[in-house]
Amino acid sequence: MGQVYCLVVPRTLLFALVLLLELMGWVWILQGVGVLPGSFMSGDIVWAIIGGMLVFLANAALIVLVLSARRA
Repeated sequence: MGQVYCLVVPRTLLFALVLLLELMGWVWILQGVGVLPGSFMSGDIVWAIIGGMLVFLANAALIVLVLSARRA
């Protein structure tokens, strides 16, 4: 029982962290292209690029988490 708990809790926390990073990346993309105004990032394409890279990395991490869960 203890081994299952040790495997499930960190994976769940990692999944939540990846989803938070994904959301943050989309917010940065939308701010960078000027859809979400009201920030110093609004209208600055650099933040859209950074957000796109963050979304890409979060998706890669999500794929790794899903594949490792299937293997376990």
